[in-house]
Amino acid sequence: MSTEETVELKDETGISGPTATDQQFEIPFKTPVKPVQYTLDDKFQFNCHKGIACFNKCCKSIEIQLTPYDILRLKKHFDMASKDFVARYTYPFEMDAHGMPGLRLTHKSGSTECIFLAEEGCSVYSDRPTACRYYALGNMGVRKKDSNVVENVYFMVKEDHCLGHYEPKTQTVREYLHEQGADVYDEFNKDWRDIIIKKRSSGPTIGKPSERSMQLFDMCSYDIDSFREFIRNPGFQNIFAVDQGTMQSLIENNEKLLKFAMRFLKQVLYGEKSIPVKAGAREQRLEERRDVLQARKQAEIEKHKTRAAFEDYIPD
Repeated sequence: MSTEETVELKDETGISGPTATDQQFEIPFKTPVKPVQYTLDDKFQFNCHKGIACFNKCCKSIEIQLTPYDILRLKKHFDMASKDFVARYTYPFEMDAHGMPGLRLTHKSGSTECIFLAEEGCSVYSDRPTACRYYALGNMGVRKKDSNVVENVYFMVKEDHCLGHYEPKTQTVREYLHEQGADVYDEFNKDWRDIIIKKRSSGPTIGKPSERSMQLFDMCSYDIDSFREFIRNPGFQNIFAVDQGTMQSLIENNEKLLKFAMRFLKQVLYGEKSIPVKAGAREQRLEERRDVLQARKQAEIEKHKTRAAFEDYIPD
């Protein structure tokens, strides 16, 4: 790509950023993000360790969005069900104007400190979230104009309190991500990020997702235990052609189940068919639910009739 070619920048949740050239992009407000793009093989200077004077300062004022794999690892760390972990350690927010559900890590009571920050450091270090593993790097999905391909671009985050940038250690982005275990997290989070970016970049062509779509996104993203029960349900197994060996493997392995959940989401949200459907299953399902759908339709009609009758008694 030449230095004159522009791209559209999107972060890991798909939020559009400013127009960029090959090496730099303008940021119109004060930010710790340094406007230089890095590839996996570019080198940078940074090191964080317990002996550094600023150790743990970055954990005392957080706003960490959690990914599906973050939740999977942390719930396993505490031996908790997904719902229990989410209820205890996260709070919800809306990722876009349509109310797409997101989760952030909660704080200690009355502060902005990470709930997992202990006197000796991170108490969940081996299973810390993606954002913590990346620091002081950031990651954006970069999509060239008129292209459907999303490419990873990395950049530096330099906060005033962080002294790690002055430590005499140089490594490539690839080496750093591997050292921090972030490459594993990226592999499991990739499909989820692609789902969000596709939804945002499509804009009005997709429109607001249905309530059912939002519920499925929430379950597949943040409640792997409920998704396990969902695929065990005869309603799922009567529609999708998943052999028993594969089904058993999914039920027993959370990582495989999470990847399957993302395939399922892409199929039901965008029609990207990677899970085979049994012949005639859709028609059979519609026939079985005909009475339910008709009852819902009739309930809507009666509701509107009642509202109209009530409005007849309201004086002009």
